[in-house]
Amino acid sequence: MNIGARDLFLISPELLLVTLAVVVVALDLVIRRKGIVIAVAVVGLLVPAIAGVNVWNDIHATGVDTAFNGALVVDEFALYFKFLTLAVLALLFLSSADYASRFQPFQAEFYGLLLFSSAGLMLLPAAGDLITVYISLELASLPVIALAAYEKMRLKSTEAGLKYLVLSAVSSAVLLYGFAFLYGATGTLRLISFDPADPAIGHMLINGDPSVPFGGVAVMVGVVLATAGFGFKLSMVPFQMWTPDVYEGAPTPVAAYLAVASKAAAFAVVLRLFYAGLDPAAADWSLMFAVLAAITMTVGNVVAIAQTNVKRLLGYSAIAQAGYMLVGVAAYVGSGPDAELGIESVLFYLGGYAAMNLTAFFVIMAITNRTGDDSIEGLAGLGKRAPILAVLLALALLGLTGIPPTVGFVGKLFLFNAAINADMVWLAVVGVLNSVVSAYYYVGVVRVMYLRESDNPARITVPPYAWAALAVTAAAILVLGLWPGGLLEVARQAALDLL
Repeated sequence: MNIGARDLFLISPELLLVTLAVVVVALDLVIRRKGIVIAVAVVGLLVPAIAGVNVWNDIHATGVDTAFNGALVVDEFALYFKFLTLAVLALLFLSSADYASRFQPFQAEFYGLLLFSSAGLMLLPAAGDLITVYISLELASLPVIALAAYEKMRLKSTEAGLKYLVLSAVSSAVLLYGFAFLYGATGTLRLISFDPADPAIGHMLINGDPSVPFGGVAVMVGVVLATAGFGFKLSMVPFQMWTPDVYEGAPTPVAAYLAVASKAAAFAVVLRLFYAGLDPAAADWSLMFAVLAAITMTVGNVVAIAQTNVKRLLGYSAIAQAGYMLVGVAAYVGSGPDAELGIESVLFYLGGYAAMNLTAFFVIMAITNRTGDDSIEGLAGLGKRAPILAVLLALALLGLTGIPPTVGFVGKLFLFNAAINADMVWLAVVGVLNSVVSAYYYVGVVRVMYLRESDNPARITVPPYAWAALAVTAAAILVLGLWPGGLLEVARQAALDLL
């Protein structure tokens, strides 16, 4: 493989992110003031962001391009997720600076591992073949195993790391087995190909070897196994069992990272595989995702009602939210004028979900860092002890419920509209009913904050940089809810590039 300057340019955001990770870890060896290291990590994210803007401008002018002989496909769809990952990372660094001080003297390694994992997440949406998908997934997952167990003195953190390690390994094996079936049925690993001499999987399913039956058993087994493998990353039922345990045991910044950045990249590669890699006419995967969406959102919402730990509640909430987003994945309508509606709704909702979930996790992080109590009862009296934090957490939870004028309401409206457009009215009805159920436990947390008295009347303080991160995410909840047009247009262009 000949690596040219063009290949390096197209992958420059990831290369610069890895370089930043090395710089942060190396700088920690020579500088005693850890605040400088954190500042370098935050400000340094501007460098891959600028590189991403340059790539975006180039792709916007010249069209979709490939790197490394088609192993990576760089288009607006992939770049959408690259920018989303960088934004989540920057906000996470700002909000967790105070929390991460407990990791001394391994604070720099904590940020370095997050940077290395994020490089894998940024590669996933651009994967042009199954091998690249697998390598990117492992690059993203392995650092998270260490991060989940980073609070070594807490048994729950060690347990979270061990559970994530075992289940991640199992899911990777299942995914690889599914890829083997797809390769055996089609004779190619390509998800996307612009070379007629090297056709992609979708092309081979329709025009390939006649000895492989159209929509044959091998293809269906491969699709089911691949879905199971990705289901772990998506927190999709029945592969969600790790989510509440890992969210509760892992450091809160790591739980937030898993809930937002990791989930977004997983949805990106699922959309790439099923919409671009597998021709939808070759396997009826749309109904499969519709059923999984209904089960996932129902299980997540029903089980969340019984939770007493706020991080476990957010874990089951993440499962339910994955179910809502699967509605958009299932909303396939073919190649008509509204073909992009399902993808567009998922991309928009992921942006809004990031704002809502990060706000909730940032508030929980600020509270538990001061009180050490992550139970729902520990939030009692928050309306008096930290009125602004209480308002922001209430805003995030109401947004996740889908109450206007938050982005959660608009996002669910787009998802359910895509389902109706795909003649899945029943799925939209299930989604609406689940939103009503979710209001019980989301509003229940708000009730505890404002109607329960606390035994500890001490006020909760938050560092200025954490306030900055909270201000950005909370503003996004309202701004995207009232004026969704900007993000929706970006999501539409990214969706069109995928089709």
